[in-house]
Amino acid sequence: MIVIAGEALVDLVPTAGGDLAPRLGGGPYNAAVAAGRLDAPVEFLSRVSTDLFGDRLLDRLHAANVGTDLVQRGPEPTTLAVVGLGDDGSARYSFYVEGTADRLVTDPGPLPPSVRAVSFGTLSLVLEPGASAYERVLWRESRRGALTVLDPNVRPGLIHDPLAYRDRYASWLPHVGLLKVSADDARWLADLPADAPEDAVLDVVRDWRAAGPAAVVLTLGSDGLAVVTAGGEVIRVPPVRVNVVDTIGAGDTVHGALLAWLHDHDALSADAVRGLDTARWTAALSWAGAAAAITCSRAGAEPPFKREPGMT
Repeated sequence: MIVIAGEALVDLVPTAGGDLAPRLGGGPYNAAVAAGRLDAPVEFLSRVSTDLFGDRLLDRLHAANVGTDLVQRGPEPTTLAVVGLGDDGSARYSFYVEGTADRLVTDPGPLPPSVRAVSFGTLSLVLEPGASAYERVLWRESRRGALTVLDPNVRPGLIHDPLAYRDRYASWLPHVGLLKVSADDARWLADLPADAPEDAVLDVVRDWRAAGPAAVVLTLGSDGLAVVTAGGEVIRVPPVRVNVVDTIGAGDTVHGALLAWLHDHDALSADAVRGLDTARWTAALSWAGAAAAITCSRAGAEPPFKREPGMT
């Protein structure tokens, strides 16, 4: 069993007519939907509003075969994210988060022994008091021996003290079994210039891997995916070319698809991740990249189902 922990929210996405249309989302939520649609056994851990948006968020999880036994409910409103799209389909976000349900999640206590992997990331590790609750789960599940997975998925506009957040991020790494990070997020986390070359990013990623994770998966946008392995090798796969509608949920789809691939190949442990060879990493990244490409070909975060062409 895989548990994906973090926020569920509503994205307000521009339409062709210039209006804003609600789309269900949130980084961890999208990753859970992606993994569930790819037939991985997934539970979602969060706090979700009892408002209409919250009901729809749960309905979509159920439709994606994601379990909700660990979902807490509360009367607080659902977090809203207003999405702006660039000419290339890239997304930028502004958030309405004060007093919302997802940031008030409480520590559920030890997870069932059947849980082999627990994933964290995005707003849920920034906004208190929920961030500290998720952090406690991360530490406890790491000590228990579960594969802990982190995707920081940075939203700088919500990080009021970048230095403190970077220190906190560094403190998580010894407890993380698999790190997934975008090149842009790596630049921000390392306080590198936005145009820092890939070699500088890889140097930072190697340091992070040495701090704890068995491997670091790096998303490179239109340049595809890469992984820095336990042995320091860099393995790359090219992107799958599609007509991009937008990139909302692309990185989250990579995250969920990687978890699904690791489950399917009995590799949901830090030791198993550490032992993946070049051929298996290439297969894992290629499959995750194919899933992300399908998501990019659609409006909003709509990951593919396993039965769709391109995923079989």
